[in-house]
Amino acid sequence: MSTMDPTTNIDRPVTAVPQAVVETLEACLGEADRPIPLHKPVFEGKEWDYVKECIDTEWVSSVGSYVDRLEEDLADYTGAERAVVVVNGTAALHVCLQLAGVTDGDEVLVPALSFVATANAVSYTGATPHFVDSEERTLGLDPEKLGRYLDDIAEVRDGTCVNVQTGRPIKAVVPMHTYGHPVGLGPLQDVCETYNLALIEDAAESLGSLYKGQHTGTFGQMGALSFNGNKTITTGGGGAIVTDDHELADEAKHMTTVAKKDHPWKYVHDRIGYNYRMPNLNAALGCAQLEQIPVFLDRKRRLAARYRSAFTDVEGVSFFEEPEDAQSNYWLNVMLLDEGKKDQRDAVLKATNDAGFSTRPTWQLLSSLPMYEDCPQMDLSIARSLERRLINVPSTPSLV
Repeated sequence: MSTMDPTTNIDRPVTAVPQAVVETLEACLGEADRPIPLHKPVFEGKEWDYVKECIDTEWVSSVGSYVDRLEEDLADYTGAERAVVVVNGTAALHVCLQLAGVTDGDEVLVPALSFVATANAVSYTGATPHFVDSEERTLGLDPEKLGRYLDDIAEVRDGTCVNVQTGRPIKAVVPMHTYGHPVGLGPLQDVCETYNLALIEDAAESLGSLYKGQHTGTFGQMGALSFNGNKTITTGGGGAIVTDDHELADEAKHMTTVAKKDHPWKYVHDRIGYNYRMPNLNAALGCAQLEQIPVFLDRKRRLAARYRSAFTDVEGVSFFEEPEDAQSNYWLNVMLLDEGKKDQRDAVLKATNDAGFSTRPTWQLLSSLPMYEDCPQMDLSIARSLERRLINVPSTPSLV
């Protein structure tokens, strides 16, 4: 088989990489019914029992026992002192940033390689996203490169980190644990201490992931989780804030429940709040899902091991493995094309999807989106390389 090179009018042989990837996926997932989605929810526990109880008792909205229970269960599971459940992960991150003091005129350091919600939450506060590079070892923010960058463009004035190029305060850094793989949180904490930055973890994809034995989302002031329909566990839509600071947790709960003060019948609101409450129905689903997370994680790690073994001998392709100092939930499995094969990404995507395997590229770099292209950014060479080479493959735990 050959294809015409439009620049030379010469027939060139089609590389074997797309077909090799299809054959590898067939070997790993051949018995599954196609098309195989990238990730779908698995309901094998008490989801129906808990949701039906909400319906039977008529406690379906934003007040109910399952809301309280899910907050308690999440805090216990992650090791955080408190958890506050909300309507989605973006809302959780928005509130985290507000509670950290981020406001209009500030800058917040975020990875250019991330889902758009990371930058959008910054924009909701009136602040400006400041895009930073990733490292291939974790797929997430590169702490050491960030530290060197801040040495060049920032200084601490009266306890506030200031971007000397823009004159704006840099208030926080938001690492996102890409596809569930923890970033280097230890070195990043050192950078935050040096430059007096609030550390707010975007742990939307990393429920069940550990960095040096500690759950992601619990290293900074606050962490934001997501329970969207395609996440490791789901509440349909939903998210949570986790923190060890009880005062911040109380403020988060108040802000996300329209800032209404307790009273038997009066409507008293003492600040601008948000209707970010998670309904009891969603929380009930989450409680049943969280009960099954050990099983989900075990299956996902076994699926990752199957991919790892299968891709070992595929030329031009490697399977991404968790960083050595971390334990990942392997939310979405990742294959990386070699640098010399990056021009084959779209051919791989077409071949695999045509064969019934839902594969996806990573996100377009946030720094290249029209609403963010004028925001400050550091050298993004690694993020750009990953953008061209990264492909997600089916990751639903029921595939094993």
